[in-house]
Amino acid sequence: MAKNYYLIIGLLFINVFVGAAQPGNTRAGVQHTYASQIGIRELTGDNDGKQVEDYLKYVGLPKGNPWCAAFVCWVLGQNNVPNPKSGYCPTLFAKQDVVWKRTSKKTGTPLPGDVFGIYFSEKKRVAHVDFIDNWTSKTVNTVEGNTNDAGGREGDGIYRKIRLTRQIYAVTRFIK
Repeated sequence: MAKNYYLIIGLLFINVFVGAAQPGNTRAGVQHTYASQIGIRELTGDNDGKQVEDYLKYVGLPKGNPWCAAFVCWVLGQNNVPNPKSGYCPTLFAKQDVVWKRTSKKTGTPLPGDVFGIYFSEKKRVAHVDFIDNWTSKTVNTVEGNTNDAGGREGDGIYRKIRLTRQIYAVTRFIK
């Protein structure tokens, strides 16, 4: 009887750890990680605070820097997903990683855990990035760092947002 008990425990142990390493579970892990950060706020409103500084540190930047891209890279890194480890939004949109683009006729369907970018004409580049949680033809549910209630790109924390799909410029996929 004891042998069977240890055999069952051993098989459960293997299934849990092997199952956790499967690619299908990586997307769920990324979702869990970014969702666990909702409610994080900057300490003084100057791109600071322990958790914000951890995101920035992950990409090699000091406190005080914009951190939406750093947050994305940190979340991906926590789940062992290769990423550019950058605080500069455009680096998250390498051509080979783009799966959807507003200006392209050939587009895939974005998935939860994919990264969206918003283009700002005054900067002439993508200047805000974060995670897609749910995509429809009209709206996108997101989880965003360095935003606010109004959805600005220089905010004070991590929020769930609903954006119009037409606001999204491009989407990249790091979870393969």
